Amino acid sequence: MIKPLSLTFVLAVLLLSGCTGKKEINELALVMAVGIDKVENQNEGDPNKYEVTIEVARPADARGQTGTPAGNTGDPIWSASAQGKTLFDAIRHMATFSTRRVFWAHNFIIVVNEDVARDGIKDIIDFFTRNPELRMRTWIAITPNKAKDIISTMTGLEVIPGEALDKLYRYTDLSGASPRTELLDVQAAYLSDTTQPIIARIRFIERGVSNKKQGQAGAIKQVELEGAGIFKGDKLVGLINRAESKAAVLFIEKVKSQIVVLSCPRNPEELITVEIVHDKFNVTPKLKNGKPEFTVDFNAFANVAEAGCPFSIENQEDVRELEKGMENYMKNIMKRLLNKAQKQYNSDFLELGQRFNNKFPSEWKEMKDSWDSIFPEVKITVNVDARVKGGVLLYTPTRSGK
Repeated sequence: MIKPLSLTFVLAVLLLSGCTGKKEINELALVMAVGIDKVENQNEGDPNKYEVTIEVARPADARGQTGTPAGNTGDPIWSASAQGKTLFDAIRHMATFSTRRVFWAHNFIIVVNEDVARDGIKDIIDFFTRNPELRMRTWIAITPNKAKDIISTMTGLEVIPGEALDKLYRYTDLSGASPRTELLDVQAAYLSDTTQPIIARIRFIERGVSNKKQGQAGAIKQVELEGAGIFKGDKLVGLINRAESKAAVLFIEKVKSQIVVLSCPRNPEELITVEIVHDKFNVTPKLKNGKPEFTVDFNAFANVAEAGCPFSIENQEDVRELEKGMENYMKNIMKRLLNKAQKQYNSDFLELGQRFNNKFPSEWKEMKDSWDSIFPEVKITVNVDARVKGGVLLYTPTRSGK
């Protein structure tokens, strides 16, 4: 007769004797970034539509070894491309030459070429949201460059390019140069009946400085955030620049800090830089005579970060002149952004329809099917109030007395 303790031990051994669906790490190709381009130079009758490039970390090399491990190139990444009629078709083609199974759980970012985005990204959204290995908090970006070049070029301080792109996104709240777009946000906006997608834009710029060869300052390509792409449905319909993107971020995210460069109050030829350290941003939907309206209120509190001219916080006349400059600048940028949203692209990527739906759900049901024709004519009033509170200890700019 088996004792109860022995029976418990036998059952535990049986339950722990195997793990179904286990994946050995030395059998996986850990994807750090993926790029999606259109197939170039297609021959007549070529059914391939996508070229998918993956950046895979080399486990032996990514530890920071300076020498070249035996049998390897010494590069911390391995990049490879494959073509296919669909995304999954292209990825499965990688199994014909990859010695490891492609594994997506560690992927940092999806980079989409703008030519692909103009044709539509519904296939990209569908594939990557169905993939159970992929995190929905994965970053997504568009680029005017080849996506395969963006993800496979070591451009920054990090060993892995995908990790460099990840950190570029994480710290963009300091610059506000682009929205922090994740796959989950894009899917939600695409499926929404109130909001259109907006996706951050990244590009190459020759800004890096060579540490080995003199005279090559600015000759090394770096990746930088530059504005955003505006979508209508799943198709890219336009772009906004960095200044407009800073205004767009106010509508869709919480801004940590922004800087504004203005002319000095008494000397327009000199410049003064203020940093917005705190703000209150509010969009109020209204219903007047059966028509939607919005009031945008932006209260900015700033410090002077750099003064190229005499300026004192004690001089109320100069302070008010500087505040008016901030107000005019921010109001003009917001109006330019709203004009692009309403008139140029007719794309509600600023979530105004969602705000109206939250406050007037019954009225929204009646107008949501015709929002495309209503949105361009909606009245939007912009109010900006700026306050300069401090940050200046010196009346005169820092200049040598020699």
